[in-house]
Amino acid sequence: MSRVEVAKTYKLYVGGAFPRSESGRTYPVNDTKGRFLANASHASRKDLRDAVVAARKAFGGWSGATAYNRGQVLYRVAEMLEGRREQFVSAVAASEGLTGKKAESVVDAAVDRWVYYAGWTDKLASVFGAANPVAGPYFSFTVPEPTGVVGVLAPQRSSLLGLVSVLAPVLATGCTAVVVSSADRPLPAVTLAEVLATSDVPGGVVNVLTGRALELGPWLASHEDVNAVDPTGAGPTGRVEIAREAAGTVKRVLDVSDDEPDWTRQPTTARLRHCLEAKTVWHPMGV
Repeated sequence: MSRVEVAKTYKLYVGGAFPRSESGRTYPVNDTKGRFLANASHASRKDLRDAVVAARKAFGGWSGATAYNRGQVLYRVAEMLEGRREQFVSAVAASEGLTGKKAESVVDAAVDRWVYYAGWTDKLASVFGAANPVAGPYFSFTVPEPTGVVGVLAPQRSSLLGLVSVLAPVLATGCTAVVVSSADRPLPAVTLAEVLATSDVPGGVVNVLTGRALELGPWLASHEDVNAVDPTGAGPTGRVEIAREAAGTVKRVLDVSDDEPDWTRQPTTARLRHCLEAKTVWHPMGV
């Protein structure tokens, strides 16, 4: 008699724990050929609010950590990604319909991208800060500070490399994140959540919701305790609505002009800048 396999149902990742959606909703996840892979939780507005609360609670500790320490933590995540390489290759191949070699190259690029942003943590002050010339007996300098809680709508097609490319700069700058994963390709995101849960990343720094960007995005943008939004995965129509909702709280919205860029390209500093605010200090000089 043939055995009936147990279908896995992936949960959300909120505050360092893996809760079910409060709505009880799930949806099936299929591969590119329509074959069933697993079930994923369908996050609700209540789940999103819980994720924002967790991200805000974790912000003080994460932003207050030294740049060196944050770099170490992010590098540890890259180590664990490398250690679970085969699992990620399998998830990417099934989710994106890639062959073995192509899936391997995507996972390798994602690991390298994570290391790239881990290396930025102790360079932000030098690159984005400045000593300002002033006409008077004062010393003026500008330092970058993390903006706070960042809502991230992950790319819909690039389920791992695209996700890492939009999430890692948020963490490197000292911000915390609420991520809405690719709706049809969530498995690499929830697998990454399992890595984060067993790494040195404090609970609440990253919160991963599986669901529809067009359903959750506007509520994320209008939430008063979210400081910035990356609307990459919302699509052209969704990005317009997100910008409109964000205007009510004067929220920063990343200007995304390309719906699905080539994520293998060398990243710029745009996403790092998006997560930073400049603080200028004036100090009188002694005579």
